[in-house]
Amino acid sequence: MKALPVEPSNAPVAIGSRIRAARQAQRLTIEQVADATGLTKGFLSRVERDLTSPSVASLVTLCQVLSVSVGDLFAAPETHLTRAGTGPKISLGGEGIVERLLTARSERRLQIIEATIEPRGRGESELYAVDCDVDVLHVVKGQLTLILTNQQFDLHQGDTLSFPGREPHTWVNPTDEPAEVLWILVPAASR
Repeated sequence: MKALPVEPSNAPVAIGSRIRAARQAQRLTIEQVADATGLTKGFLSRVERDLTSPSVASLVTLCQVLSVSVGDLFAAPETHLTRAGTGPKISLGGEGIVERLLTARSERRLQIIEATIEPRGRGESELYAVDCDVDVLHVVKGQLTLILTNQQFDLHQGDTLSFPGREPHTWVNPTDEPAEVLWILVPAASR
């Protein structure tokens, strides 16, 4: 088997915005980072704007101060694309509902579920809870009534309701028109 030749790229690698984000995440000013690294504020500003590249030694020192690994600055971000209508179908219960998972199955930080609910479609007859900290319901189209143990919310297109994920609830589409909603669960519901 013949190895493919790899040509080096002369394109600069833009890491400045990641360095700036790491600095801001640590709630550090450029002046504080300059003091800690021995680099000048002007130089750090140019690095953050990708106007200059730091030496390897400066980059290592900068990463130590910012508590990030050098490799993280160059790693491609983890992404997941779900095209309209292509998310895998899932079923969390209810009648007259088609649910599609929009986030990656492996995503644990949050879960977004797109649901199309037929006219008069409904959730479980008994109140149920989802194993997550926060449950967010956003009505994209139509209407939906969310029923909690001691409250009821009549939601219309554009309305968004947040409530504790472990709060017992159910829902119903009270109209003769289909409803489209998004459920956002934080973190993703346990399986």
